[in-house]
Amino acid sequence: MDKLKFLLKAMQLTNLHSSTIEAKKMKKLKILLAEDDTMIQRLTSYYLQRIGHVVDIAGNGREALIKFRSQNYDVVLMDIQMPEMDGIEAVKEIRKFETSLRDRVKTIIIALTTTANKQECMDAGMDGYAQKPFKLEDFDKLFGNFQLI
Repeated sequence: MDKLKFLLKAMQLTNLHSSTIEAKKMKKLKILLAEDDTMIQRLTSYYLQRIGHVVDIAGNGREALIKFRSQNYDVVLMDIQMPEMDGIEAVKEIRKFETSLRDRVKTIIIALTTTANKQECMDAGMDGYAQKPFKLEDFDKLFGNFQLI
Protein backbone atom coordinates (compact mmCIF):
# COMPACT_ATOMS: atom_id res chain seq x y z
CA MET A 1 0.00 0.00 0.00
CA ASP A 2 2.89 2.39 0.73
CA LYS A 3 4.17 1.88 -2.82
CA LEU A 4 0.77 2.69 -4.27
CA LYS A 5 0.48 5.86 -2.16
CA PHE A 6 4.01 6.80 -3.17
CA LEU A 7 3.22 6.27 -6.85
CA LEU A 8 -0.02 8.27 -6.78
CA LYS A 9 1.54 11.13 -4.83
CA ALA A 10 4.55 11.21 -7.11
CA MET A 11 2.42 11.25 -10.27
CA GLN A 12 0.47 14.23 -8.95
CA LEU A 13 3.62 16.05 -7.90
CA THR A 14 5.36 15.32 -11.18
CA ASN A 15 2.53 16.88 -13.17
CA LEU A 16 2.21 19.90 -10.90
CA HIS A 17 5.88 20.36 -10.19
CA SER A 18 7.40 19.88 -13.63
CA SER A 19 5.90 23.08 -15.05
CA THR A 20 7.46 25.04 -12.19
CA ILE A 21 10.83 23.38 -12.68
CA GLU A 22 10.82 23.86 -16.45
CA ALA A 23 10.41 27.58 -15.89
CA LYS A 24 13.66 27.62 -13.90
CA LYS A 25 17.06 27.22 -15.48
CA MET A 26 18.59 24.21 -13.79
CA LYS A 27 22.01 22.67 -13.97
CA LYS A 28 21.83 19.30 -15.70
CA LEU A 29 23.05 16.72 -13.18
CA LYS A 30 24.47 13.27 -13.80
CA ILE A 31 22.82 11.10 -11.14
CA LEU A 32 23.43 7.52 -10.05
CA LEU A 33 20.26 6.03 -8.59
CA ALA A 34 21.02 2.92 -6.52
CA GLU A 35 17.65 1.32 -5.81
CA ASP A 36 16.48 -2.31 -5.96
CA ASP A 37 12.73 -1.60 -6.23
CA THR A 38 11.92 -1.36 -9.94
CA MET A 39 8.84 0.78 -9.44
CA ILE A 40 10.80 3.35 -7.45
CA GLN A 41 13.59 3.16 -10.05
CA ARG A 42 11.19 3.93 -12.89
CA LEU A 43 9.29 6.67 -11.11
CA THR A 44 12.33 8.45 -9.70
CA SER A 45 14.32 8.25 -12.93
CA TYR A 46 11.29 9.43 -14.94
CA TYR A 47 10.87 12.47 -12.71
CA LEU A 48 14.57 13.34 -12.68
CA GLN A 49 14.90 12.92 -16.45
CA ARG A 50 11.78 14.97 -17.04
CA ILE A 51 13.35 17.93 -15.28
CA GLY A 52 16.53 17.59 -17.31
CA HIS A 53 18.90 15.30 -15.42
CA VAL A 54 20.74 12.22 -16.69
CA VAL A 55 20.10 9.12 -14.57
CA ASP A 56 21.98 5.82 -14.40
CA ILE A 57 20.37 3.03 -12.40
CA ALA A 58 22.04 0.38 -10.25
CA GLY A 59 19.92 -2.39 -8.76
CA ASN A 60 22.14 -3.02 -5.73
CA GLY A 61 25.15 -1.62 -3.89
CA ARG A 62 27.70 -3.73 -5.73
CA GLU A 63 26.38 -2.56 -9.10
CA ALA A 64 26.41 1.04 -7.83
CA LEU A 65 30.04 0.72 -6.78
CA ILE A 66 31.03 -0.66 -10.20
CA LYS A 67 29.22 2.17 -12.01
CA PHE A 68 30.65 4.78 -9.66
CA ARG A 69 34.21 3.59 -10.27
CA SER A 70 33.78 3.89 -14.03
CA GLN A 71 32.07 7.31 -14.27
CA ASN A 72 31.83 10.66 -12.54
CA TYR A 73 28.48 11.60 -11.00
CA ASP A 74 27.25 14.87 -9.54
CA VAL A 75 25.10 13.05 -7.01
CA VAL A 76 24.31 9.50 -5.88
CA LEU A 77 20.86 8.60 -4.54
CA MET A 78 21.47 5.48 -2.44
CA ASP A 79 18.85 3.10 -1.11
CA ILE A 80 19.97 1.56 2.17
CA GLN A 81 18.39 -1.90 2.09
CA MET A 82 19.48 -3.69 -1.10
CA PRO A 83 20.58 -7.20 -2.00
CA GLU A 84 24.24 -8.24 -2.52
CA MET A 85 25.66 -5.08 -0.92
CA ASP A 86 23.58 -2.67 1.12
CA GLY A 87 23.77 1.10 0.76
CA ILE A 88 25.80 1.64 3.93
CA GLU A 89 28.55 -0.73 2.77
CA ALA A 90 28.45 0.68 -0.78
CA VAL A 91 28.93 4.24 0.49
CA LYS A 92 31.87 3.21 2.66
CA GLU A 93 33.48 1.61 -0.41
CA ILE A 94 32.73 4.67 -2.56
CA ARG A 95 34.35 6.95 0.01
CA LYS A 96 37.45 4.69 0.14
CA PHE A 97 37.66 4.83 -3.65
CA GLU A 98 37.36 8.62 -3.66
CA THR A 99 40.16 9.04 -1.12
CA SER A 100 42.44 6.81 -3.22
CA LEU A 101 42.17 9.31 -6.08
CA ARG A 102 43.68 12.71 -5.45
CA ASP A 103 41.93 14.55 -8.27
CA ARG A 104 38.43 13.19 -7.63
CA VAL A 105 36.01 15.62 -6.02
CA LYS A 106 33.85 14.19 -3.23
CA THR A 107 30.47 13.24 -4.67
CA ILE A 108 27.26 14.16 -2.85
CA ILE A 109 25.51 10.97 -1.68
CA ILE A 110 21.93 11.09 -0.42
CA ALA A 111 20.37 8.15 1.43
CA LEU A 112 16.91 6.95 0.34
CA THR A 113 15.39 4.83 3.08
CA THR A 114 12.32 3.78 5.01
CA THR A 115 13.94 2.44 8.14
CA ALA A 116 17.60 3.32 8.43
CA ASN A 117 18.88 5.50 11.23
CA LYS A 118 19.81 8.94 9.89
CA GLN A 119 22.93 9.07 12.05
CA GLU A 120 24.07 5.67 10.75
CA CYS A 121 23.79 7.04 7.20
CA MET A 122 25.78 10.15 8.06
CA ASP A 123 28.42 8.09 9.89
CA ALA A 124 28.82 5.90 6.80
CA GLY A 125 29.69 8.98 4.72
CA MET A 126 26.37 10.11 3.28
CA ASP A 127 25.72 13.81 2.92
CA GLY A 128 21.92 13.89 3.02
CA TYR A 129 18.88 11.83 3.80
CA ALA A 130 15.42 11.37 2.23
CA GLN A 131 12.84 9.31 4.11
CA LYS A 132 10.66 7.05 1.93
CA PRO A 133 8.04 7.54 0.80
CA PHE A 134 9.55 10.86 -0.25
CA LYS A 135 8.00 13.60 -2.30
CA LEU A 136 9.77 14.10 -5.57
CA GLU A 137 10.04 17.79 -4.83
CA ASP A 138 12.25 16.80 -1.87
CA PHE A 139 15.05 16.23 -4.39
CA ASP A 140 14.94 19.87 -5.46
CA LYS A 141 15.32 20.92 -1.84
CA LEU A 142 18.14 18.43 -1.21
CA PHE A 143 19.92 19.37 -4.43
CA GLY A 144 19.49 23.04 -3.58
CA ASN A 145 20.99 22.48 -0.11
CA PHE A 146 24.14 21.23 -1.81
CA GLN A 147 24.05 23.99 -4.46
CA LEU A 148 23.66 21.39 -7.21
CA ILE A 149 20.85 23.25 -8.98
